[in-house]
Amino acid sequence: MSRNLKADLLLIFCTLIWGASFVVVKAALMDASVFAFLAIRFAVAALSLAALCFRDLRTLNAASLRAGAVMGCCMFGGYAFQTAGIELTTPSKAAFVTGFSVVLVPVFLGLFARQRIGSAIWAGALAAVAGLYYLTVPSSGFGDLNRGDLLVLCGSVAFALHIIAIGRYARSHSPRVLNLLQVTTTMLMICLTGLLLTAAGRESFQVAWTARLVAAVILTGVLATAVAFSVQVWAQQHTSASHAAIVFTLEPVFAALTSFAFFHERLGLRALAGAALILAGILLAEFKGPVPAAAE
Repeated sequence: MSRNLKADLLLIFCTLIWGASFVVVKAALMDASVFAFLAIRFAVAALSLAALCFRDLRTLNAASLRAGAVMGCCMFGGYAFQTAGIELTTPSKAAFVTGFSVVLVPVFLGLFARQRIGSAIWAGALAAVAGLYYLTVPSSGFGDLNRGDLLVLCGSVAFALHIIAIGRYARSHSPRVLNLLQVTTTMLMICLTGLLLTAAGRESFQVAWTARLVAAVILTGVLATAVAFSVQVWAQQHTSASHAAIVFTLEPVFAALTSFAFFHERLGLRALAGAALILAGILLAEFKGPVPAAAE
């Protein structure tokens, strides 16, 4: 099996785990506040990675610290906004809005990295924006827009930057060290933000240790974060950010199937049309006009 094929299969595995995690997080937020859950999740992930990657820290240097910090800041923004949004919206909608990040990857690379943006990418971006409108804006207009959908959209911007950052740094540094650094950075930023929000009276640190929450912490902290992101960093050493983004189009599909299986969630015709447009925009932008994030 070639490394490229192995990388694709591993990225599909990661996408399956992340898609299912939308439902898991939605359930976990019934037992914990947003930043309390995130702090526990990323603390578990950081400890798991530290145990696995302790010997790799011998390769740590200033450049790795900077790369890990940049990736961690993007990861923090993605998960902070996304998790806060999931509490207020449905897992399927959150997943499709998060999928918009895939369209943003080539657009950001074109706008800020001076890479050419083809007409297919712009067409895909416009289709995805139209899809976002139908998926998130109710027929009554913007006045009834779900705040959770807006929060998830902010998270998708951060996730797009995260994909680009991995594509930039993964080939130059140890993937294990990078993953430990980004997860640790995310954990520290989550804890600091949680303390500031608690001090300001915007959120209270609440945790009810139920079996559901423990299972969610293990699944998201170990499997979806420590394992999956380690796999992603390795896999993106052998593929481009835009190619990885194509694989990530499966995430909202897996999330919708999982949400239907566990929550019996059904998207209405308007939301389904929006979801279809988002997927069409993603595929159009990536297959017809991909913009590589790094040298192939």
